[in-house]
Amino acid sequence: MDIKSNELFWNATISELKEGIIEEDDGYRCIICEEEFQRGRIYEINSKLYDAKKSAELHLETSHGSMLEYLLNMNSSFTGISDVQRELIKFIAMGLSDKEISEKLKVAQSTIRNHRYKLREKEKQAKLFLAMMDLLSKTTNKKINKIGKETICDAYKTATTLDDRYNITDKEKKSVVETYMNENGGLRSYPAREKKKIIVLEEISRNFSKGKQYSEKEINRILKRVYEDYVTIRRALIEYGFIERKKDGSSYWIKE
Repeated sequence: MDIKSNELFWNATISELKEGIIEEDDGYRCIICEEEFQRGRIYEINSKLYDAKKSAELHLETSHGSMLEYLLNMNSSFTGISDVQRELIKFIAMGLSDKEISEKLKVAQSTIRNHRYKLREKEKQAKLFLAMMDLLSKTTNKKINKIGKETICDAYKTATTLDDRYNITDKEKKSVVETYMNENGGLRSYPAREKKKIIVLEEISRNFSKGKQYSEKEINRILKRVYEDYVTIRRALIEYGFIERKKDGSSYWIKE
């Protein structure tokens, strides 16, 4: 099973998460959509020529915006910040004063000060926690997600929730896919257990290309090949955060 997209993002260093680009042996890759830019190749963008690294940087900027914006828009279960803290960070990044922020959030300036204090405490805790986990990994020569010969898989980064349903190992994923899906990628039956649903839905989502817009007719046509009750699958893909759509249902796309 291909879990590279999860590994690429979650195994990135802090520097790579800030840049949004990972350097590999043969070039550079966007950690959001995984688009590759080959070393030694020249890319034409807006009638100008760029090397692989600069092309990757321009791709990130034009296709995804800033990494700060992307990270802030992730599920709070991943980032550990509240909705108010998210808005505060956005306003600070825009260069707004505490007075301006308090007016926009409709809270007292003292509340903004308290949020700044809490964010600073969270920052210090995060640094110490990362240091401890790094030391633990080096001491045991084993990552925290390793259980014997199995590995706890990272949740896909667009998950709408994050709870025990996502406590899944690579062995469990392989077993569920082999049980519920045939060799042609068709779904034998739709599982009742939430954890198994998440596994098969993630596998089904691989039928769609990232960055591509699909009409409802196209979505249905692809899902019909996977399972006869394609409406249930389509609804679940949206509910669990694999696919996003416009409110009027005119287009669908893989969430990144």
